[in-house]
Amino acid sequence: MSLTKKIDFALIISVKHANPNGDPLNGNRPRTDFQGFGEITDVCLKRKIRDRLQDDGECIFVQSDEKKTDGMTSLANRAKDDNVGLGKDAFNAKKANKDDTAKKACAKWLDVRSFGQVFAFGKSEEGAGVSIAVRGPVTLHSAFSVEPVNITSTQITKSVSGEGDGNKKSSDTMGMKHRVDNGIYVAYGAMSPQLAERTGFSDDDAQKIKTVLTKLFEGDASSARPEGSMRVLKLIWWEHNCKSGQYSSAQVHASLKVHADGSYELAQLAPDFTPEEINGF
Repeated sequence: MSLTKKIDFALIISVKHANPNGDPLNGNRPRTDFQGFGEITDVCLKRKIRDRLQDDGECIFVQSDEKKTDGMTSLANRAKDDNVGLGKDAFNAKKANKDDTAKKACAKWLDVRSFGQVFAFGKSEEGAGVSIAVRGPVTLHSAFSVEPVNITSTQITKSVSGEGDGNKKSSDTMGMKHRVDNGIYVAYGAMSPQLAERTGFSDDDAQKIKTVLTKLFEGDASSARPEGSMRVLKLIWWEHNCKSGQYSSAQVHASLKVHADGSYELAQLAPDFTPEEINGF
């Protein structure tokens, strides 16, 4: 059975001496808007959700290079592999039924039935001419900081041994490392029962995502994000009493006001509409 109730949620994220989401077009500096508010893109957050779901043993289509479990070198190979994916015939322009292929993809991969996916193959590939779009019921906003963030940039050097016996030292390489000193970010999301009917996204799937949202940054440490430098402070989880929802997502999200110290206020929209407030890890 697909999702039975509309769900809205919000994440309050703490960043301390870390680069939450570097911009490769700007020297990997932490992303900010023109007013200086920090940003963590929805793509970045979905990547972490996929990784945590994969850590829990779920079947994920869009796997990161560091977490590949099937040896596939591309998404196209994963989709068309007879053992790992749906098989070549599922994407054969002459044989494939697009609706059947979409249903099989949703049944197999949790991230496909959650976030959606576009299966498109170029003219030179087997299955050329096939383009299958799956629209997912789970939407996620980019996270933005409550206040403008201060970014500290530090110059670093990389020193390595030269060729030969290692006695000759090569030239040092100069570089920059950037971090957000302190910041509170907020991200909003929603789950649509109407779109869930098309992908088979269920109440059980919603609970799986709910579970990993509180531990989004566990096992995600790197030199840019040292262990403990990023954490989910709170997950606010609103469950409506029907598929269409008691209120619009805009109204629900606006009922949460987050302060720069990580504290927050929740406006009560109705006596029978109280969100669940869950501590992060």
